[in-house]
Amino acid sequence: KIAGGKDIGAALKAIHAAKAPFVSRGDKSGTHAAELRYFKDAGVDPNEGKGTWYRETGSGMGPALNTASSMNAYILADRGTWLSFRNRGDLAILVEGDQRMFNQYGVMLVNPAKHPHVKKDLAQAFADWVVSPAGQAVIASYKIGGEQLFFPSAAQ
Repeated sequence: KIAGGKDIGAALKAIHAAKAPFVSRGDKSGTHAAELRYFKDAGVDPNEGKGTWYRETGSGMGPALNTASSMNAYILADRGTWLSFRNRGDLAILVEGDQRMFNQYGVMLVNPAKHPHVKKDLAQAFADWVVSPAGQAVIASYKIGGEQLFFPSAAQ
């Protein structure tokens, strides 16, 4: 088992060096793109291990986690899916807290000049609420299994 910590690059280098099984979504999602970026930053080319230690599922996060669990493999997973995933087997979190893995969500309004059918006033009210102290408190209070899922950052 590879030792955990807060450095995604060090973890990926260790996984590569050990040729430990790693399951990738391989589906061109945002998570898959981030994974490829982390491997590149770590100086690791996962393509050289395709079909051996690096396995692409071409599926969403849930099926990829099921594959990782059945293979006892490493995987890059988003927090929400991980917290709600019950078929963990021997899987455990290896790296968490690395700022490079921060995945920010945002709220954006559609341009009413380009899309006149949008409900501009309602959209603005929603956006204003999301970034308000009350909206941020609701976001922070959302938990799965007692663990906080989102960490509001409107004030930053």
